[in-house]
Amino acid sequence: MQLSDDFIAQTRLLFGEQRFERFVNALGEEPPVSIRLNPRKKVCSSTLTASDAVAQVPWCPSGIYLNSRPNFTFDPLFHAGCYYVQEASSMFVDLVLRQYVNEPVAMLDMCAAPGGKSTAARSVLPEGSVLVSNEPIRLRAQVLTENIQKWGYPDCIVTNNYPKDFRKVKALFDVILCDVPCSGEGMFRKDEGAVGEWSTQNVEKCWQLQRSIVSEAWQCLAEGGLFIYSTCTYNTKEDEENVRWMTDELGAEVLPVDIMTPWNITSSLLEGFNQPVYRFIPGYTRGEGLFMAVLRKPGTPRSSDPRNLQSVSTNICKALNVLYDGQPKAEKKGHDLIPVHAEALSVLLDRDKYPMAELDYPTAIAYLRGEAISLPSDMPRGYIIVTFHRHPLGFVKNIGNRANNLYPKEWRIKSTHIPDYPDILKTTLE
Repeated sequence: MQLSDDFIAQTRLLFGEQRFERFVNALGEEPPVSIRLNPRKKVCSSTLTASDAVAQVPWCPSGIYLNSRPNFTFDPLFHAGCYYVQEASSMFVDLVLRQYVNEPVAMLDMCAAPGGKSTAARSVLPEGSVLVSNEPIRLRAQVLTENIQKWGYPDCIVTNNYPKDFRKVKALFDVILCDVPCSGEGMFRKDEGAVGEWSTQNVEKCWQLQRSIVSEAWQCLAEGGLFIYSTCTYNTKEDEENVRWMTDELGAEVLPVDIMTPWNITSSLLEGFNQPVYRFIPGYTRGEGLFMAVLRKPGTPRSSDPRNLQSVSTNICKALNVLYDGQPKAEKKGHDLIPVHAEALSVLLDRDKYPMAELDYPTAIAYLRGEAISLPSDMPRGYIIVTFHRHPLGFVKNIGNRANNLYPKEWRIKSTHIPDYPDILKTTLE
């Protein structure tokens, strides 16, 4: 990995010689592999075995380190939303929300694609909460929609808008997460393209863009609301200096997060700035590069009135570009009601509503490729949910001699390779 001279000089000065050398050595190592289990799609005990080769992510109870990187594409349980592949540092948002959110809230994830922090957030938000996951870039928003639907939680709305659009509709949220676009220094180990794209000029552009995003988002935060600011970079211009700007210009209060010393999370590296901030550095923490700060807006928090939460959903769905409204409903075509894929993946699925057909592994892969499959002869005609290890994968329409595949075309596995079943969840902890 060829780091630029400017990055080396800047980061060595910031980290100090010893920390910088450990960091550079870590960049030459394989990044840790981690997944986060879906609490509402628990895998049956027959597919789980304890292993000494894996461990729990310490700041996220549902996060698991794996001992190697399997081919997740060929695990039907991945497509069923039983787990999400996410690097461990990003799971820190789980701890933040468990510490500070104890009643139903309306939350906005402003820059949400591909959906890791949104699905982590929705898993721990109190029952009755509403999550709006937004992504300004259309193609990335489509990936976000897929991952939100696979996770299967209710009241998760996906939008494709810019921060200024939320300000214009005057929507107010109790929690806002801004995982802002950044110079990507924390992604060097996972994405060598990020190394070549880095420059001091890009850092300058990023911190200014980040402040403009925060300025728009701050106006959408209710009084007393929680603001989570994060980047995947190390320099203080995009990190501590932006947090200091939020305290000086916006009146934000920086909040502490309860962490443990063995986690080796680095505190502020900006001289003279001693507010609680959290920096994850490869070689010290077991994960990729991340910076996070938690802030409070001045004022008295509003009560968690269900009417407030419902009004947020109604307002958003009327005024913004909504890709998914969080309420999967069948679509009427002629005299027929066509079920939508999100219904099969919902954690609220009524398992008595549709017949279900359990698939073996080769047939499950064929289904995920979009191929027609055959069902047992005793299966009724009409819409059927196909499952793997009893977890729904989606719908088929059984017409007797075959079952027409209704798996979304844009989600299909493209590879024609026929692998052995990776048994990924047999390497996790019970």
